[in-house]
Amino acid sequence: MNIKFSILGILIVSVLFVSSCYYDKEDLLYGGANSAPCTDTTGVISYTQKIVPMLQQYCYSCHTGSFPSGNQVMGTYATDKAMAQNGKLYGTINHAAGYSPMPKGMAKMSNCQIATIKKWVDSGMLNN
Repeated sequence: MNIKFSILGILIVSVLFVSSCYYDKEDLLYGGANSAPCTDTTGVISYTQKIVPMLQQYCYSCHTGSFPSGNQVMGTYATDKAMAQNGKLYGTINHAAGYSPMPKGMAKMSNCQIATIKKWVDSGMLNN
């Protein structure tokens, strides 16, 4: 009798252990925001109409004012362009190695948003 209970106990523990190791990628299974088609990267990217709203949503709340987070000031064309020119803007939002992933405490920007910022950077960071 004790052998049957031992085998049953081992079987139950094994099933619980295996079922607790479940992992999936939501965006691959359900087509999340990061896999949505991107239409913002065609033509000239407007700093005022496309880039500023994204930076306001994800960056400016921490990186403006008298004491910006990480001593990284943003919020004007000059400061945003400087972040883009030195590679920090793209490196941080793309979560590249060697950069602090941003935005902190929030979900990563969508692939489309990152591609839009990259297109703006690659196009010369126009103030338009």
